[in-house]
Amino acid sequence: MLEFIDQGLAELKQAGLRRSVKTANTSGRLIEIDGKKLLNFCSNNYLGLAHHPKVIERATIALKEFGAGATGSPLICGWTKYHEGLTKKLAAYKNREAATLFPTGYQANLGTITALTTEEDTIIIDRLNHASIIDACRLSKAKLQVYKHRDLASLEAVLKRSAKFKKRLIVTDIVFSMDGDLALLAEIVELARKYNAITMADYAHATGVVELPGEPEIIMGTLSKALGSLGGFIAGDAKLIDFLRNKARSYIYSTALPPSACAAALAALEVIETEPGRKKRLQQNICLANTLLGNLRLNVAVSKEPRRSASGSLEQQSPIFPIIIGNNERTMRVSQQLFDRGFFVSAIRPPTVPDGEARLRITITSEHTKEEIECLASSLRELIPA
Repeated sequence: MLEFIDQGLAELKQAGLRRSVKTANTSGRLIEIDGKKLLNFCSNNYLGLAHHPKVIERATIALKEFGAGATGSPLICGWTKYHEGLTKKLAAYKNREAATLFPTGYQANLGTITALTTEEDTIIIDRLNHASIIDACRLSKAKLQVYKHRDLASLEAVLKRSAKFKKRLIVTDIVFSMDGDLALLAEIVELARKYNAITMADYAHATGVVELPGEPEIIMGTLSKALGSLGGFIAGDAKLIDFLRNKARSYIYSTALPPSACAAALAALEVIETEPGRKKRLQQNICLANTLLGNLRLNVAVSKEPRRSASGSLEQQSPIFPIIIGNNERTMRVSQQLFDRGFFVSAIRPPTVPDGEARLRITITSEHTKEEIECLASSLRELIPA
């Protein structure tokens, strides 16, 4: 009766797309897998906060105080002082009136987009937006329209032909997770206002790392990347948050985040404010990686040159460096060769990226040393000739 599963797995293996998990015995900059110690270059722990003593201490206190789980959905009995404190801190951090929490960033996008749109509306998205945004659009009853990646003319063309819809919701990643480039947020917001559209910005890989000019009405983010914890959030005006708490199904019908996760994220936000050197160190490491990888003349998927903001200052760059290899099997082989040399760099294959664009996805953190980044670049030079 389940023969189709065997067939499906066999087809994935033949195409070089079958996946498996690797069990880590440690985490952080140094990770242990199968008894082998590796330099971790595929973590989202961009500021090293998952292991910060203050973050761990606060999470431990909350764990002892409230136990392992929230024991209920937010609207029943799962909302604690840690949830409330975190939402207030997030709202202030994002300069918004209010915020609310979801179990994951995926569910934040799913619940928000489906709550805000109906069959009378259209959702307009960048072609390379995260899967959670795409899935939310598919689940909603709104008309989905896609514009070319970071192409403002393409976006405006969609807006011009969409006047018939009751609402137009533009959704964009801030840092595109597989390519590492940045949204043209200020320009998108300007176009949205010109055509009376709403803008929603996904800061999953940007919170604590990159802040762009532009004021979208809806800010989505995660606690699981630079903040080192777990969960998703939406920030905006108070009426928006009130609406989502009454309409977003992934909020209403899910158990709330563990209080310890909220306490950890709250502490992480405080560390970001009190230890600005972490972000500065991350940007220095990103600049170093940008230079070294650029010198290798590899097929880096995006241009990482710094952009200037409206004020003339240099914008931060993202910590994601994708190196497109193309062939699935070769990509997996290079990833394994790096593993053998002591580097953990994941291979990314379709459907996460388009066919023919399999890649290594390198992520840089504040905890990497100059020597470690140089060693990785040296190995890449030997394994992937220009």
